[in-house]
Formats: sequence, C-alpha cells, structure tokens
Amino acid sequence: MNPISTPSTDPRAALAQRSPFFYGWAVVLAAGSTMFVRNAAATLTIAVFVFPMSEDLGWSRTVIVGAAAAAGVVSMFVSPLAGWILQRYGARVLMASSVFILGAVILSLRWTTSPISFYLLFGVGRLMFQAPLQIGASTAAAQWFVRMRGRSSSMLGVSHSLGMGLFPLFAQLFMNASDGDWRMAWFWMGISVWIIALPLTLLVFVNKPEDVGLRPDGDKTTTDVTGEIQTQTAADQEEQWTLKEAMRTPAMWTLALVGGLVFFIHTGVNIHQAAFLRDNGISPSIAASALTVMAGGTAVGSILWGNLLDRLPVKIVYGMTAGWLGGMSLLFLLVDSPAMAFTVAALFGIGLGGLLVVPPVAVAHYFGRNSLGAIRGATEPFVSGGQAIGALGAGLIFDYTGSYEGTFPTFTVAAILAILLLFATRRPTKPVVE
Repeated sequence: MNPISTPSTDPRAALAQRSPFFYGWAVVLAAGSTMFVRNAAATLTIAVFVFPMSEDLGWSRTVIVGAAAAAGVVSMFVSPLAGWILQRYGARVLMASSVFILGAVILSLRWTTSPISFYLLFGVGRLMFQAPLQIGASTAAAQWFVRMRGRSSSMLGVSHSLGMGLFPLFAQLFMNASDGDWRMAWFWMGISVWIIALPLTLLVFVNKPEDVGLRPDGDKTTTDVTGEIQTQTAADQEEQWTLKEAMRTPAMWTLALVGGLVFFIHTGVNIHQAAFLRDNGISPSIAASALTVMAGGTAVGSILWGNLLDRLPVKIVYGMTAGWLGGMSLLFLLVDSPAMAFTVAALFGIGLGGLLVVPPVAVAHYFGRNSLGAIRGATEPFVSGGQAIGALGAGLIFDYTGSYEGTFPTFTVAAILAILLLFATRRPTKPVVE
C-alpha cells in the first residue's frame, strides 16, 4: 500500500483537504479539460480546414489529411515514451506539457507555408492527441478511483465527445469571424487550448490522492488498536504489478491485442463513414451531420459503459463493447435514407463511447495503479497499429472491390476475435512470496 503524505507547502493539498466533495472529481474535471482540447487535432476538426487550405495553398486534399495518418504511425513509437514520462514524473507534468505543446503547434499553423511545416506542426499536435493526453487523462482517473473507476472514466469520455462535436464548430466560427481566414482560425484554436486546459492542469491537477493525504474514492482504511487493518478499501485490495511483471503475463498481451482489434473497427468506420454514406446516395450535408450525431452517441455511450463497469465484471463489459461495435458495423449495410444514417451513426457512437472508457479501466483492473502509466505506454502501440490498419485496410478493400460492403463484415469478424480473446483471458495472480 502506498504511503500517504500531506505536503504542507503545496496549496493543492490544503484545497483537497478542505474540499466539500472528494477532490478526485476536481482532478477528473482537469483531466477532462485535456480530453476536450485534444480535439483541436482531431480528424473531424482538420476536415473543416481541408477545403480552404487546399484552395489557398494549392495543396491536394490527400496531402493535408496525410498529416494525421503519418502521425498515427509515429505515435506507435511515442506511446512507450509517454508511458515512461508518466511513470517517472506523473500525469501532471505529462499533461500540462502536452497541453502547452498542443496549443503552441496549433496556433503556429497560422504561419505554415509548406507541406513540410504543416506536417511537423500538425503532426506534433496529433501525437499529443493520440499518446500523452489519452494515456495521461485515463491513468489519472484510474489513480484517483478504484471502486468508482468506471463512472469517473466515463466523465472523460463525455469530455472527449463534447470536444469532438464542438471543436469543428469552433474552427468554423473562428474562420467566419476572420472573414474566412483559415490562418486566424488555427491561431485562435491554439489559444483556446491554452485557456481551457492549462489553468486546470497546472493549478488543480494532482497525480494521485496519496500526494495530498487522501485515499482513492475518498475511502478510509480502518485499523484496530494494534494498527492492523480491519476493513480494507477497494484500493487496498487491488493487486499491484510492475511493467516487468505484467509483461510476463498472457493477460497484458491479450489486452493489447484486443485493443488493437477494437480500434481497428473504430478507425476503419470513422474515417470512411462519410464517403460510404455518400456512395449510398446520402447528401454531403447529411453525411457530415451524421458525424455530429455519432459524437452525441459517444457521449451517451461513455456514461452507459462507465456505469456498467462499476456493476459488472470488466471482461463482460469489454466483450459487450466489442460485440456492440461488431453488430453496429453490419447495420451500415442497411443505410438507405437520412433517418437510417443518423440512427446507425448514433448506435455506433454508443459503442465508441465504450472504447474511451473500457480499455483503460480493463488494464487498471488487471494490473493496478502503481505502474499503470508504463503498462499503458507498452500496450498503446497496439491501439495505434489497429487504427492505422483499419484506415488503410478499409481503403484497400474499396480500391480493389469498388465498394465498402466487404469492410463491415471484416469489422464484425474482428469483434468476434476480440470477444474470444477476452473470454480466454484469465486475470493474473502474483505468486505468493513465502
């Protein structure tokens, strides 16, 4: 069990001790702000800039969106580094520095003049989106909550969903306010990242409850007169693994593979959804609106799956999430009207909400809090790899067959494989040292 310390020189310790509610919820708010602003580098946000940048700079649209794809490949190598920084210096350092870098590179896009500078700047922002901010925020929630880990993590999913829906709108509003100047829109987007998230990460965020004299979930461990523990909290009962120990277990690698499979589905559908809808006679405006509806479904799904995590075994909820994604993927084959497009997008979005919540909680459930950052850093490259293969694979199927119809059954097969792997996985038990 981690020792509890109360650093008197840290004003956040006094704030946490005097808070009328458990301070972990303030930490979740701060972590949620980073999940919100990471969408400044989201694919839905850059979509707003594709047309004006292409017209103004004479670049092809493939060149512009290629920055996100390139960063996805690089993030496979950055994730372990982010996990190492998180483990060594804590989530506060990782997240505050990542928010600062994200804001700086996004606002600097105002001055981009060549594809090279664009790839460097947006690519770095996209790396912040895919690795440190995602790992840091979810690890923070897992540090502060054990018994209520699902509910706390669901708040991060809702924050991300709000950012996914609102940041493209921010981009267009900034552009409209600047007489269509996409350069000023990037500038004010970067400033917004700083205003929304930097104060909270610097002034409110605390790495773990023990740093300010608290326990996860706000629970207290009771002892008898001899100092022996009488009633253990959920945090006391959680088994703690180091990265080295976790890497020796089949469970860690199974969870990594499952993460790759479900995010294979996620990205394969997300990137090609609008094009698929248009191929099926759905108008461009309806296809774009379906993405917004999907973001709303993601928010609902984050709350749904997060609450289920606190009531059902993690493995069951993870399997249900994978099954939902696989089933909803097939429903895209039935889309023949705007109403059906909105319905399927909302239902698939509910499954995506599970991906924001369930995989990080599953890793914490199996391996505890102490080395969570390092373990997440080691498993996250599988997620990035799955995303890259999903985007590329769906495109290749379309190129060779002239249709997306073969992609959706492929996603369903991936979901079935994920479910089989999950139910074959056993929670590891550390050997008893005598």
